[in-house]
Amino acid sequence: MKRLLSRFAPLLAAVLLSAPALASDHGVDTEHLFGFTEGSDIGAPPEKELESETTARLGKRGGAFRAVDSALVLKVPLSDRFRLAPGLAFAGYTLRGVPGLDDREVAALAGGFIETRARIFTREEAPFGLTLNTVVGASRLDAATGLGARGVSVEAGLLMDREIVPGEVVAGLNLVYALGRSRLDGIAGDQQASNLEVSGAVAKRFGPGFFLGLEARYLRAYSGLGLDRFAGQAVYLGPTLYKELTEETWMSFTWGTQVSGSEARAGEDRDLTNFDRHQVRLRIGTHF
Repeated sequence: MKRLLSRFAPLLAAVLLSAPALASDHGVDTEHLFGFTEGSDIGAPPEKELESETTARLGKRGGAFRAVDSALVLKVPLSDRFRLAPGLAFAGYTLRGVPGLDDREVAALAGGFIETRARIFTREEAPFGLTLNTVVGASRLDAATGLGARGVSVEAGLLMDREIVPGEVVAGLNLVYALGRSRLDGIAGDQQASNLEVSGAVAKRFGPGFFLGLEARYLRAYSGLGLDRFAGQAVYLGPTLYKELTEETWMSFTWGTQVSGSEARAGEDRDLTNFDRHQVRLRIGTHF
């Protein structure tokens, strides 16, 4: 798995850095072209965007596990360099016979968050576009178990992209660090965790406003806020799809499957405790 990561990340970085400079009149918005990986574009005022994002997390090491996380986000560019995006999060869980977890079904408002994006430089100014993304959130449900909880989280990421062929082939690379603290209802003491993620994707245009691609993600989970104790790792691979439905409306879809992984102090070839067997994401957005 480390060999896969060591080959994949330098390849994406080389693609981002080595392609020739491109013109800026082809009108490609890279933010949503991929799946979990995101491009560096953030829009510009006065245009706003309303986005619905639904993520399904499916499968653990036993029983039936289904978690659906949904978010409704209003994206408001304050300039062509900075964007603010408040949002509400909802979640639904169905657990049956999962080792270590009680059976339950729950659907509720999960919390809220605010996202900021600062565009450091565009693809026209540098060999690749680069945006700093931060998300601060508060939650009422534990993401791993569906139990009631009071939690706070912070995520910081670098979003990079490069158009290999103007308006036709686009590559993206994301580096993300996330940490969170939560207290489960009825359980003394805080739960602390942190994660690292490296993801990359390539998408190709197959028609007007229609892109297909491939995405790979490498994730590492730790207990403790500062990457203190290694808990597990996973590699996801899957296809991506992006389609403009109308001039103002678009959708994107991806299905990632855990193809490799390992859990601390376990000899399995997947980590199905800290991560899921499948992760699916559907986004639909409209500009106004």
